[in-house]
Amino acid sequence: MTGLQEFTRSRTAWLMLLLSAIGLEAAALFFQYVMELDPCVMCIYVRVAVLGLIIAGIIGALAPKFWLTRFLGLIGWGVSGVWGLSLSLELNELQVNPSPFSTCSFFPEFPTWMPLDQWLPSVFSPTGMCSDDPWTFLSVSMAQWMVVTFVIYLLVLAVMLFPAIKPLERS
Repeated sequence: MTGLQEFTRSRTAWLMLLLSAIGLEAAALFFQYVMELDPCVMCIYVRVAVLGLIIAGIIGALAPKFWLTRFLGLIGWGVSGVWGLSLSLELNELQVNPSPFSTCSFFPEFPTWMPLDQWLPSVFSPTGMCSDDPWTFLSVSMAQWMVVTFVIYLLVLAVMLFPAIKPLERS
C-alpha cells in the first residue's frame, strides 16, 4: 500500500477536509457578523456547497478504512466542490460584468423538504445583493477567492481519488 493510499484511509485526511470546510463557514460568519458584510443569495448557496464538504468530511471520517464510506465521502466532496466552483464563477461574473438583465434572486430557493433559510436564518438567509463586491484581499474579491478555494478542493480530490478507491494489494 502506498503512502497516499494509507493517507486516504486515515481519519486524519477526512478530518482535514472537515476542519477546512468548518473554517470556511466560520470565516463566512465572521464576514457577516463581525465585518457586517451582507451575504447575497449566491453567497448562501456557496455556504450550502461548503456544508456539503463538511458532510463529506464527516462521512469519510466515520469509517475511512471502509470502501463504501470513502466512496460516498468522495462523491459528496466532488459534487460539493464542482457545485461550489460553478456558483463562485457565476457570482464572480455577476460582480465583474454587472447587468440589469442578469441579476440574482433576493430569496433563496431551497427545496420544500429542506428550507435551510427557515431552519437556520442566521446562517442561510440572504440580506445582500449579488452585484455588491464590498471586500477584497490582494485585489481579489471574495467570489474570486472562493473560485481559488474550490479549485484547490477539486485538485486535492483529483490527487486522492484513485488511491482512495484502488483496492489494497494483498501480499
